[in-house]
Amino acid sequence: MPNPKALDPASSPRAMIGAELRHARERAGLSQSELGEPLFVSGSFIGQLESGTRRLQLEYAVQIDEILGTKGFFERNYRALARSKYPDHFVEAAELEAAATAIRHYLPLLIPGLLQTPAYAAALFRTYRPMASDADIEELVATRMERARLLADPTTPLLWVVLDEAAIRRPVGGAAAMAAALRHTADLVHRCRIIMQVLPFAAGAHAAMGGSLKLMEFADAPPLCFIEGIDMGKLVDDPATVARHGLTFSLLQAAALSPQASLALIESVAHAYEHGDQHH
Repeated sequence: MPNPKALDPASSPRAMIGAELRHARERAGLSQSELGEPLFVSGSFIGQLESGTRRLQLEYAVQIDEILGTKGFFERNYRALARSKYPDHFVEAAELEAAATAIRHYLPLLIPGLLQTPAYAAALFRTYRPMASDADIEELVATRMERARLLADPTTPLLWVVLDEAAIRRPVGGAAAMAAALRHTADLVHRCRIIMQVLPFAAGAHAAMGGSLKLMEFADAPPLCFIEGIDMGKLVDDPATVARHGLTFSLLQAAALSPQASLALIESVAHAYEHGDQHH
């Protein structure tokens, strides 16, 4: 395994925890694999914790304190850093998303969160939480828009999205909200900020009929996959599984329309929403 890069503990709380973990492990005379063994994780997983790529979970924090004799340090810091604006199942994925150099995302029914407009996001949240107050909905929308600001960087991360045709045909929030959402997506394509393809109904059965798929790549860590369902999500780091999901995304890209044809379809459907052509 190559020597780990030097960390800047001031760069983020997670980097600080990672630097402390590495220091405590080395002080105890353990390799990454030796620390990982009693936790039933790989040495590379410990390396991801130390590099700040992965989020330290409570169960590991407690065990690490016991193994390294750190007197509750990692558990205390976990609890201090655990507060998040995101649902529990999405916290680590959101943080990794912000650190990724490349993201490849397929969604079967929705425009991805990073591409959503406030009106589209508000309609979704109102549907998910019909009894929530207006203030709660506004806070959820603000959090989503804050997350989407990572696209303000002109080049990183590379974002390649495959949208199922169902995502552009289902009028979330009504015709005006859909038209604005699709125009926003098209604008990101025109500005060469994202690569977007539409998987048409005419493609028939495809490799990801079972649900969504998000693949993330990093400068100094192995790629990860995030699979999400209703109020649940799972990060996958097993190399063979991630590679298999990478092939799935490649198959989706091959079955989808070209980026140019996809942009034309997006703009055509947006025009139809704007002009009330419900059967376009």
